[in-house]
This record gives sequence, C-alpha cells and structure tokens, in this order.
Amino acid sequence: MLFTTQRSELLEAVQNLSRIVTKTSLPVLEGILISAEKGKITLISYNLEMSMKKEIYASCEVEGDIVISAKLLTEILRRSDGIQVTIEADERLMCHIRSGNAVFDIMGMSAEDFPETPSVPETEKVAIPGGLLKEMVRGTLFAVAQIEGSRPILTGLNINIEGGVARFIGIDGRRMGIRKENINCSVDCNFVISGKAIGEAVKIIASDDEEVEIYITKKLVSFIVNGYTLVSRLLEGEFVNYEKAIPKEFYQKMQVKTRDIIDIVERISLVVNDRLTTPVRCSIGNPVSTFKCISALGCATDTYETDLQGPEFEIGINAQYLLDALRATESDEVVMSFKGGNEGFLIEPTEGDSFLYMIMPMRIK
Repeated sequence: MLFTTQRSELLEAVQNLSRIVTKTSLPVLEGILISAEKGKITLISYNLEMSMKKEIYASCEVEGDIVISAKLLTEILRRSDGIQVTIEADERLMCHIRSGNAVFDIMGMSAEDFPETPSVPETEKVAIPGGLLKEMVRGTLFAVAQIEGSRPILTGLNINIEGGVARFIGIDGRRMGIRKENINCSVDCNFVISGKAIGEAVKIIASDDEEVEIYITKKLVSFIVNGYTLVSRLLEGEFVNYEKAIPKEFYQKMQVKTRDIIDIVERISLVVNDRLTTPVRCSIGNPVSTFKCISALGCATDTYETDLQGPEFEIGINAQYLLDALRATESDEVVMSFKGGNEGFLIEPTEGDSFLYMIMPMRIK
C-alpha cells in the first residue's frame, strides 16, 4: 500500500474516528482500518457497538489495506508539520509514514483481523437539518441515564418521528427532557439510540445548514453527514411510557426569567461540593420565593420576586438537574408548574410546546 494525501484532512478524519475507538481485548479494534484504492482512501473505526467511516481524496500508487493504532497515528499526524503525508505499508505490516522532514516506521496490524462492520441500506430517508438535530440532541441528551442500572433502555435517546413532527425524549428515572419540532419529512419512525452514539453523530456535523441523512432498520441506524457514515446498533426493548408520568393537573404555576433563576442557583451552590446530592431548598411564595443551600461548608440564601398562582409550598430540587434543564430551554422566560413539594414539576415554554422538562423533587429535612 502506498498513498499520499493532505495531512490536515487526514488528521481531522482520524481524530473524529478515534472517538469511536475504545480499550478492548481485541487490539485491532484500537486501530483505524485504512483501505487505499485509486483516487481515495477509506478509513473505518469500530467498537462492536458503532462504526464510523470516512472517505478522503488521496493519490494512490499501490492499493492495499492496513490497520494502524488510532492513538499513535493521531499523534504522528498532529505533531508533523508537512502539508502532505505519505503512508506506505509492506507485506510484513511495517508502516512507513513521512510528512515534512519527519519519518516514522511503525508496526501495523492485519486488515484481515478487523471485524466486518455493519451497514444500513439507504432506503427510506429521514432528513434533518444539522443545526436542528444538534439543538434537539443538546436539549435532551443530558437527561439520558449515564449508567445502565436495571433499565439499559434509559441509556438511550428515544427518537420518534410521526406526521412530520420529531420528538426526542431522554429519561434517567429522576428527570425527563423532551424536545419537539416540526420537520419536512414524510417517513415515520420510532427508535432508541445510545446516548454515546447520538452524541458522536452530532459532533461530526460541520454546518448547521447541512442535511443529516438518517436510515433505520430494525436493529441499526446510520447517520450520513459531512462525508462521514456513522452506524450504531439500536437499543432493544420498549421505551418507558413517558406520557403517563407527566402530571395532568397542577396546584401552582409561576413564570420566571430563566437567566435569573440560573444565576441564583449557581450562586447559592457555591457552598456545596456536590450539586447532585445537596438539594436547593425552595420556599415558593408570593410575592417572594426563597432559595437556600446548606452544607458542611456553610449556608447560602437568595430571593426572587415571584407571581405565584396557587398556595405557597416548599420543595427540594437537585441543583444540577435544574441548571441543566433551564440552560437547555434557551428561552428568556419559562413556566414552572408544580403539584406541591412531593411530586415532579415541569418546565415549559411560555408559548407553544417545543420543550418540556420534568424533575423529581429531593427529600429535604
């Protein structure tokens, strides 16, 4: 194998593909498969759950395949200063890498040992603008469970598209995030993709105006964008019936300025070491609500003028969950709806239904 290509373009591709690579008992999966043929090279990384592929232009003198350590190749390309890079591999799997004045000779791995990667046929296409996809993922991914626990399905994001309406739902058992947008799409689908996979898919979006093509089968989903193809296994099982968990009636409501509440929670959280375990004690009233944090470091209190509709009450709220939801709204004002201090509360827009966040309360002493 012998080819020459632009170093910066190859580096960008290798850096993106390297995010798929994980430590494994199969050393070949810690590398990137490079296949050279006339006019191009194809790069593939795979971790048995998802794969990423990218084709880039190259001047190929000798066709062939080789697997090179993703970490080492990234560092070689990043630290080299040549405009172009030439990679040559012989039958003994020795790789000769030259860029500028730098020359490296490293051992590669056999392409025959690289597992076959899954593929998704390009049949019915779901197309979403890149900017909208990033926005909807950013607005829900934080609510996806980070640890499998007893319900692995909750480590995934539920993507539902029906009648030209896209809904993204993330739930971790203590909070829920929903984003809803109209899209120009005639295909209906409903699937659950791992949080890590959808997170990687949006990272390769280069332009908000670029269309992301999505193809779905019963077990796989692929995202095609910016010259990359990311294929991921879908999570199996039924997603939770989240609509049943949303309260239908409330005892209290108030409209607040999003930035003001974020600032208050950030200030009083300065006295806590762990925002996930120390609740914000909220005394919601009229015309003033009080927010308080108590920890071994000390105590902090702040107030905010509120126009509460309903009786006064007290509730304990996870500070980080509240901050995550408020930041994700990207709205100047939101409506907060409560059913007392012992049940989950909602954060919604002042108009429309483009998002909904639900947070379960914390016990306060």
